[in-house]
Amino acid sequence: MILDHKFDLGFFPTPLHRIKNLSEKYAPYHIFIKRDDQTGLASGGNKTRKLEYLIQEALENGCDTVITAGAQQSNHCRQTAAACAIAKLKCHLLLGGTAPQNYNGNLLLSHLLGAQIHFTVENRKGEDIYSLKNKLELEGKKPFIIPYGGSNITGALGFVNAVKELKTQLIAQNLKIDYLFFASSSGGTQAGLTLGNDLYNLNMKLIPIGIDKSETQGLSLEEVVLHLVNEGKLLLNLKKEYTIDEVKINNDYNEAGYGVITENEKGAIKELAENEGILLDPVYTGRAFYAMMDYLKKNKIRSNANILFWHTGGFPANFYYADQLK
Repeated sequence: MILDHKFDLGFFPTPLHRIKNLSEKYAPYHIFIKRDDQTGLASGGNKTRKLEYLIQEALENGCDTVITAGAQQSNHCRQTAAACAIAKLKCHLLLGGTAPQNYNGNLLLSHLLGAQIHFTVENRKGEDIYSLKNKLELEGKKPFIIPYGGSNITGALGFVNAVKELKTQLIAQNLKIDYLFFASSSGGTQAGLTLGNDLYNLNMKLIPIGIDKSETQGLSLEEVVLHLVNEGKLLLNLKKEYTIDEVKINNDYNEAGYGVITENEKGAIKELAENEGILLDPVYTGRAFYAMMDYLKKNKIRSNANILFWHTGGFPANFYYADQLK
């Protein structure tokens, strides 16, 4: 099966467990967490799942170099650098902004993992990838492009497979999830979860929380997700017809914009850390977890429901934002 065709990079399955103290605090809701911060690749994170399929494709195509892009604190870029180290591929990262005097957080880790870093000022979503690709080809390299966030259909298969993993865990725990909260930024995770939810008949209500306002190649995030879902349904032989309404993203918590830390994110990080000993990050999971807590406080979803938060990792960014998190 297509989902079995991958390059092993992570430690799976990642834990699925109830967060007891916050479940008591927010009773009658029952809160569970899926720990993709524990995937094991250079401090973990959800991108490991995508990279298993993307690196496999790079190797099958005989490539010797990988190019991808993101913000300086990109979890995707840090994990791509680690994946390339394991697969013996050269890694080039195109990161937005200018070179800082001191490397910190994910940027430092990407450097330690051996990536060659290019700073691209206002371009953080891969706008300069093809010019670098052409340059490397002239040098005799064979580069493989991984899109921003690893979010193409190949990467999205990682989260179709993740839902398969989740279903096995739910059966073992005799558990049914009603609502699934997660951060949505580049679209691949959401597309994979959407496809997997239908393929494996879990019937969860997905509540993606928007993290980034800016468009990708002129498309809104919802348009990106819908395109990936329609591409994926053909690969997976799904007969369902998808519309934009089925990939709606909640942007009510995204007013500050990408990477801008507010009291909401700070409060969410402290609440989970102080009650459950689990660390979020300030850009993605902090915002998504705050949104979930707001839903529970305001009773926006059915009482007594089983709620799953998909922890997509990213804790190294806390060190970069340390002054703002005090």
